[in-house]
Amino acid sequence: MKLEHILLGVLASHPSTGYDLKKYLDTHGRFLRSNTQMSQVYRSLTAMEKQGWVAHTVDPRPGAQDAKTYRVTGEGATVLIDWLTGPYQPPSRFQDPELGARLSFAGFMSAEQVLHLLDVEIQTRQEEIARYRHRDRRENWSPTIPFDPELAESIGDRLHFMGASAIDAHVAAMIELRKDILDGKLSSRSLTAMPQHLVSADEDR
Repeated sequence: MKLEHILLGVLASHPSTGYDLKKYLDTHGRFLRSNTQMSQVYRSLTAMEKQGWVAHTVDPRPGAQDAKTYRVTGEGATVLIDWLTGPYQPPSRFQDPELGARLSFAGFMSAEQVLHLLDVEIQTRQEEIARYRHRDRRENWSPTIPFDPELAESIGDRLHFMGASAIDAHVAAMIELRKDILDGKLSSRSLTAMPQHLVSADEDR
């Protein structure tokens, strides 16, 4: 996942200025990417515009600097949809933001595509639990400086317990989300109800 993917998702949701995008990354998107600088946002927008993914209009502001409002182009919509619905390779850490970022822009996917994404995530994490939960975690310590093995082992056990609880909660939440979609408890948009330029982008895949 790249910064450009997040920016495309936001811009496809609503045209925005660079300032608006930075504000999103500092608030709603703070868990999708950390510590994004304004300079990074503008560099990405410049690169995306050169590639034809976004275009901007200038909004005159009397007494202040004119603002550039960016919008996603048809080509940019294709890039966004390709990322959202393309192959998902779960990262080694379930806490990494790739899944959350895609789900944040689930409105641009069909319910079936979201379910497939969840299926991949759930299966991967269940396999990891089965493989690593009861692994041999003993350490062959040979410290060369003062070292407290009992403290190290007890904290290691606590961290293992915390990690196990966290991934169990994550899997349970994904299973519940999947079930709620299947049961119709969550509203879902059909593909034909999407904005026409996004429909076209998905159909061209």
